Amino acid sequence: MTKIHDEVLQANEQYVAGFDKGDLAMPPARQFAILTCMDARLDPAKYAGLSEGDAHVIRNAGGRASDDAIRSLVISYKLLGTKEWFVIHHTDCGMETFTDDIMRDLLSSSLKTASVDESGWHDCCEGPGSAEGKYIDWLTISDQAESVLEDVVRIKSHPLVPVNIPVYGYIYDVKSGQLIEVPAATEAGKVA
Repeated sequence: MTKIHDEVLQANEQYVAGFDKGDLAMPPARQFAILTCMDARLDPAKYAGLSEGDAHVIRNAGGRASDDAIRSLVISYKLLGTKEWFVIHHTDCGMETFTDDIMRDLLSSSLKTASVDESGWHDCCEGPGSAEGKYIDWLTISDQAESVLEDVVRIKSHPLVPVNIPVYGYIYDVKSGQLIEVPAATEAGKVA
């Protein structure tokens, strides 16, 4: 086992020792969901004032409205009663540092972890790689406000999303911790 593995299990033992949340209901108490990025600098519980059991938090690279994210939001509403959704991207996102073509090229030459410097992304090693990356839409970001708007519009126009769910659009500022509204996204996500 690794040091990280041992640290995680040790932390869990401490968590279990004081655990008192076994009676929380499955549906989120505050009846809302957040779709946000997996970036380790984001702590939705802190920036949105959440406790265990309050809300669903769906995380993926970039906080994008992928098919799987929409699947989770639909389950959140249909089976667990959420009534409002937030799409929250963030400044200084890694998804802004590459394109689909860059990712596909990197994966085709090697599956090892790549590195980045002032001249761009580089593979550290040779193969094996895979051409499978060319079949994935990596949902990269060139403009944060535009990507938030695009995701809110995609969610609101999805045939499995009821029209009565408001979807709000925000950008989390990693330097200040502030949620900055994307007015066009919130307008596109309002209930008609």
